[in-house]
Amino acid sequence: MSVPSHVETRKFTRGLRKPGTAAELRQSVSEAVRTSVLVVKPRVVEPLDYESVLVQRKTQILSDGLRDMLQFPLEDFQVCTLPRQIRTFYPSIPPHALREAQNLFVQECIKSYISDWHVVNYKYEDYSGDFRQLHNKVSRPDNLAQHVFEVDEDVDKDEDTASLGSQKGGLIKQGWLHKGNMNSAISVTMRSFKRRYFHLTQLGDGSYNLNFYKDEKINKEPKGTIFLDSCMGVVQNNRVRRFAFELKMQDKSGYVLAADSESEMDDWISTLNKILSSSFELAMQDKRNGDLHDDDEQAKSDHSSSSMDSFQSARDIENKMRNETRLKLFTLDPDLQKLDFSGIEPDVKPFEERFGKRILVNCNDLSFNLQSCVAENEEGPTTNVEPFFVSLSLFDIQSGRKISSDFNVDMNHPSVKALLPPSGAHNRTAAPDSPQAAQPTANSLTESAIQFPRQGVFSVTCPHPDIFLVARIEKVLQGGIAHCAEPYMKNSDSAKAAQKVLKNAKMACSRLGQYRMPFAWAARPLFKDASGTVDKSARFSALYRQDGNKLSNEDMFRLLADFRKPEKMAKLPVILGNLDVTVDNVAPDLTNCVTPSYLPLRQKEDAADWSRMVFEVEEFVPSIAKCSQPFTIYNNHLYVYPRHLKYDSQKSFTKARNIALCLEFRDSDEEDALPLKCIYGRPGGPMFCKKAFAPVLHHQQNPEFYEEFKIELPAQLTDRHHLLFTLYHISCDSNSKASTKRREQVEIQVGYAWLPLLKDGRVIMNEQQVAVAANLPSGYLSYQDNSSKHTGQEVKWVDGGRPLLKVSTQLVSTVYTQDQHLHNFFHHCQSIESTGQSGGELIKYLKSLHAMEAHVMVKFLPTILNQLFRVLTISGQDDVAVNVTRVMIHVVAQCHEEGLEHHLRSYVKYVLKAETNLTNGKTVHEDLAKAMTTILKPSTDFLTSNKLLKYSWYFFEVLVKSMAQYLTETGKAKVSRNQRFSASFYHSVETLVTMLMPHITQKYKDNLDATRNANHSLAVFIKRCFTFMDRGFVFKQINNYINCFMPGDAKTLYEFKFEFLKVVCNHEHYVPLNLPMPFGKGRIQRFQDLQLDYSLTDDFCKNHFLVGLLLREVGGAVQEFRDVRQIAVQVLKNLMIKHIFDDRYSSKGQQARLATLYLPLFSLLLENVHRFNIKDVPPVTNQTNINGRDDHVMMTPTKNMASPVDSSLHKEVFGVISGTVSPHTPTVSSVRHTDSRSSLIGTDSANGLSERSIDKPHPLDKRERFTRRHSASVLCFFTVSEESPLSARLKCQTMDFSLLSAPSEQHTHPTQCHVAGVLDSSLLRCDKLDQSEVKNILMCFLHVLKSMSEDALFNYWNKASATDLMNFFSLLEVCLHQFRYMGKRHIARTLEGSGSVVHERRSQTLPVSRSRTGALHMRLQQLNSLDNSYTYNHNYSHSDADVLNQSLLEGNIATEVCLTVLDTLSIFIMGFKTQLSLDHGHNPLMKKVFQVHLCFLQINQSETALKQVFTSLRTFIYKFPCTFFEGRADMCASFCYEILKCCNSKLSSIRSDAAHLLYFLMKSNFDYTGRKSFVRTHLQVVIGVSQLIADVIGIGGTRFQESLSIINNCANSDKTIKVSSF
Repeated sequence: MSVPSHVETRKFTRGLRKPGTAAELRQSVSEAVRTSVLVVKPRVVEPLDYESVLVQRKTQILSDGLRDMLQFPLEDFQVCTLPRQIRTFYPSIPPHALREAQNLFVQECIKSYISDWHVVNYKYEDYSGDFRQLHNKVSRPDNLAQHVFEVDEDVDKDEDTASLGSQKGGLIKQGWLHKGNMNSAISVTMRSFKRRYFHLTQLGDGSYNLNFYKDEKINKEPKGTIFLDSCMGVVQNNRVRRFAFELKMQDKSGYVLAADSESEMDDWISTLNKILSSSFELAMQDKRNGDLHDDDEQAKSDHSSSSMDSFQSARDIENKMRNETRLKLFTLDPDLQKLDFSGIEPDVKPFEERFGKRILVNCNDLSFNLQSCVAENEEGPTTNVEPFFVSLSLFDIQSGRKISSDFNVDMNHPSVKALLPPSGAHNRTAAPDSPQAAQPTANSLTESAIQFPRQGVFSVTCPHPDIFLVARIEKVLQGGIAHCAEPYMKNSDSAKAAQKVLKNAKMACSRLGQYRMPFAWAARPLFKDASGTVDKSARFSALYRQDGNKLSNEDMFRLLADFRKPEKMAKLPVILGNLDVTVDNVAPDLTNCVTPSYLPLRQKEDAADWSRMVFEVEEFVPSIAKCSQPFTIYNNHLYVYPRHLKYDSQKSFTKARNIALCLEFRDSDEEDALPLKCIYGRPGGPMFCKKAFAPVLHHQQNPEFYEEFKIELPAQLTDRHHLLFTLYHISCDSNSKASTKRREQVEIQVGYAWLPLLKDGRVIMNEQQVAVAANLPSGYLSYQDNSSKHTGQEVKWVDGGRPLLKVSTQLVSTVYTQDQHLHNFFHHCQSIESTGQSGGELIKYLKSLHAMEAHVMVKFLPTILNQLFRVLTISGQDDVAVNVTRVMIHVVAQCHEEGLEHHLRSYVKYVLKAETNLTNGKTVHEDLAKAMTTILKPSTDFLTSNKLLKYSWYFFEVLVKSMAQYLTETGKAKVSRNQRFSASFYHSVETLVTMLMPHITQKYKDNLDATRNANHSLAVFIKRCFTFMDRGFVFKQINNYINCFMPGDAKTLYEFKFEFLKVVCNHEHYVPLNLPMPFGKGRIQRFQDLQLDYSLTDDFCKNHFLVGLLLREVGGAVQEFRDVRQIAVQVLKNLMIKHIFDDRYSSKGQQARLATLYLPLFSLLLENVHRFNIKDVPPVTNQTNINGRDDHVMMTPTKNMASPVDSSLHKEVFGVISGTVSPHTPTVSSVRHTDSRSSLIGTDSANGLSERSIDKPHPLDKRERFTRRHSASVLCFFTVSEESPLSARLKCQTMDFSLLSAPSEQHTHPTQCHVAGVLDSSLLRCDKLDQSEVKNILMCFLHVLKSMSEDALFNYWNKASATDLMNFFSLLEVCLHQFRYMGKRHIARTLEGSGSVVHERRSQTLPVSRSRTGALHMRLQQLNSLDNSYTYNHNYSHSDADVLNQSLLEGNIATEVCLTVLDTLSIFIMGFKTQLSLDHGHNPLMKKVFQVHLCFLQINQSETALKQVFTSLRTFIYKFPCTFFEGRADMCASFCYEILKCCNSKLSSIRSDAAHLLYFLMKSNFDYTGRKSFVRTHLQVVIGVSQLIADVIGIGGTRFQESLSIINNCANSDKTIKVSSF
């Protein structure tokens, strides 16, 4: 029957009105059938009471040698504290901050920054994930064996050269010789010599042949062969001819050869003698080693079970050879190498300071064209003629924000710095009243070290090309900007101008040194792109002169917007000079660095070099959630920006033009109050100062300011803290004519303004308009406007008290919040704590937290969550707990929506410290579980419940951590499981699971993500409950979960269920949870006596609950459609892979014990054996069909098929060999392949030829054949009576060899269903399983088979029914076919994507041919239809490395599977020899076992595997000679045919082994007949040879001849038959 091509449209599809809908229709029909017929909910099996069983069977467990597999280890978890790692030498919190802080929010913030991490460690957590997460990483073995397969041998390689280049040395010598006539009747004369070309070659078995040819074309048939194994010696013989020598043979005959010269003769003689001596040594060694099966006495001994002992040693040697290089089958599994991160939990790190893109800015130099020497004696370097001061900051023109604080730099030469008056702050440590004064200074970090910063580190969270580094340059106040800049803008007469400027500068510095004025600005872009690539090549722009009317930040943004427009920039006045500042990436190991709070970072002691300090510059992170991160350090900075003063209308002062604004920070408005020393100083000055000035604009009554003041705020702010601005008129007039008094009076006060810092308890942040007063009376803070009536001195307001000064502030604080709702909540909590009453107001404030800004929530995340958990247990009201949970759901959802869930994971793992409320005994886990249950009730807000489902992982993790901390704190971790938690908590957990399940099973269509997350989170929670709770209770919860699903559920629900099972079964103590031990009654049993379960009985499912449940569910899923089956099988396989690589269970005994948990897999497979394709025909054959063994399934001879024979045997056989009689084509075999060999199976009896023939079976009609072909008839093997012809009985074995397993090709037929009835009372599916599914299931089966003990195997075989036993061996056959090696060419085509195309074979659509000519014609057609698959053997378009890697993997898998099946067969044969020997070995069981043996030879095996196969076959022949040499000859015939095919192999070692095996068969036959004859074997060999010729397998070449030579050599060298008739 032809295999339909995938590219064709199927007939079924063509029949549809809407082509293309076939798959959908099949799916809907499938679902309809399932829902109408198969929906039978499986019976619930109640789990065992785990804790009780442990107590009851304590003695049994403790006395078990593998007790570690039965009990949880002690101290499975521990709660520990990890010290918090900080970046700086000492903590960021000022020493007295926590003591001084009275505000609850500030206190809680500080506590969260100084507390250590609280972590729950699970001792065996490394074992609690997928097999890919095991700490001993699962990987493929490094050095896989390079197995040799015949299929990979070059097809076009000449067969003779292939045989000559054998492994044993190949060609030894060649050359021309004269050969004497070898007919002994005629004497050798000169004339009888003929010139021939001789070839001396070594065969695969180590023997030597001397072939001779007519000429040098050695690829033809040799004219003859001299077998050197029979040669006794070589001697010179010059009697007949010169240079002649003679080969003396064993039978007293000889060969005379002559060379052309004496040297050639000597060379040939010495070479031949060397060979003969080496062969003799080899023979002696073989004799010493002894042959396991060739002992003459043994051959005559009784062929019964009494001879088994003699084979025990043989089996041991066999096993030893096999086990030397054995691999774990799962290490070769292709899935093992697939990267799959789905099950891997994210790596959770503790909170730490994180930065955006960090840039190192190096300020090298600022030089103007106007230069001179400033020293009095004019000796010294040429420098700028006056001091300049630079401040650098980042401007983001996209968002219109200044995104960093100012980095102030003083690059003046020391001689220029000397022009300024001394600041009096050099070389002193922090002053006593500075905020950081009490901190210990690290590595003697003094003020001098940080006085003149040159290197700054800027951080940018959101880099993009429109961020500019802006430099503002100032100088000492002198006059108008234009006037002062003029000399710097000219090129001419610079020396004279420089002296003039220097003279003026010296006067200005001495008089006005502390006042500055704006002078110039420059900018440069920072990034090339949005990914943060630093633009290192960019340079600063020209130095543009400042415009007194365009100084504000808003003006700067407008200028920067035109920065890339040359025509606009060209209009700006330029000052001649150069600012040399370079930017670079920050090295990860940056040393000598201080934070924006001047705290030095940790570093190696030897790296401390404070001469080149690096300063971190504070970033103003955007107030959006995705850019925010939780605060981890104490930071409390206030940045103050005076913006504008409108003083043109004031009448209070006569002169107020050059206005200097001075800032102070005060905590009192009393008359004698002093400013606090907390304003960050400028370069060259003290670290902190009491007051600071903004730059002065000359002759400006309405000055603009851009100055930034940075203040270190105290930890506790009060209503008295305020900013005080003092305005001065600065007299710039230094005219000598003025009076001395006038000259001395530089500054005149022209007003005061103040700004209280707190409003409603929060720091004022937005822009403020402040009135200016002319005087400053005591208690001025109470005067907020001029309308108020006050006693004492009145405030005199300037310009009628109108708001004249515009000021803005920016708070960068980790202890104060701007958010009103958060502030109110903490304020209320503080009042509750102080009064001790919760009140109903709390719920109102909790609800208001939903309005909290997202970025505030993220920044204060740990503090907020800590407080919420505290409130959760404070109140006795359930409403409070529910509302707390609602707020938490909101917070968690916000974090997820912003992509910040990793912060939540860090919080739960490291920060959360769930404390039991001491007043009411409430715990976080119990209250939270109740609140979650309430929220999940159907009547509640569905949006909130959906969010709870979606982000449930957080709440379950909290429950788990709270449980762990509770057990540790209360000491209950050491008591028995059922006493650890209250009954109410157990009830809460059960209710929570019950309430959650309807959401999962009903909402999956509308809300897939939420339900999937909830399902996974529940699984993780249940898994972790095994560590803390009563394990029997947890089993019940798993049962409750599973009960919510039904057969026939949607695919999604199956995904949920198996995801749940996968997670739970990945528990680190999964094995002890399953209690792999005997559960018999009475005395403790030995494991060997164990009544093992090979099917899923109720007892098995109860006692081994998890594995029983998993196998039941997998069994149910196998009855579903393909996607569901694949999910289920994958879960099972991954779990078994994990067992293999779990180093706790690595010993053979432990693996055998583990295998007992999976023995019911046998029954599961046997129930579905009818759904396996015993041979999945790969789409494109890659066998060499002309010169080698044909391994294509469709074209192999039918195994064990008896065929009708019309006439006598002699006539039939010799007629076919001579070509005069056409063989019959059997009806049955035509189902698969019409093969001329089918009629050639001989039927002689044990003692010679018999004339009797087999009765013809009734031919099957078409319908019956179709039915048999589509059903696993092997199940009814024994239903056929023993009297019926064997061929009829064997028809029942025919399994579906030809159906491909692609979904579109799944054939079903009503008659399949009767087979299912034999297996189970319920209706089973009959569609074929996918090849990938079959491989995965079989991989599990083979693993169990390989791991289980021999006792367990014998136990199974003894219990199994006849049908199950037959199916078991069918499964072994399936394994061999499924994991067969297909060759590199096939792999290359598959990788290229052509592997899925099935070539249509024209031969398969032709009528059945009934003549040899027809068969030959059909065979040639098949070969021609293979496209050109063999033409380009090695031109793979896919990467050769991929092909080689895949072939290496598949080759090792095939070999390992082969050896595993061989092991199983050898164990079976050893234990069941009696049953196999029944009826002289002609019973169904023997035929099945023999069929599996034959299967090894019919499909590709590696050279390594075949060596073991041949060894096993020798054992098989030895143990069961009657099977081959008595009764029907069908097994002997099949055996001879396959061995003869191996004799034509392209691999010399296989040819050699096959030849030796064939000789062993003949010899065994000879010995079996009492050393009379081996007619049967001889006849079957003759028939087999004729069949090979009929099948167009070229056996005329040297390969086959060589094999015959080896057989001949074996006979010649076998001394035991020398004197016999053999």
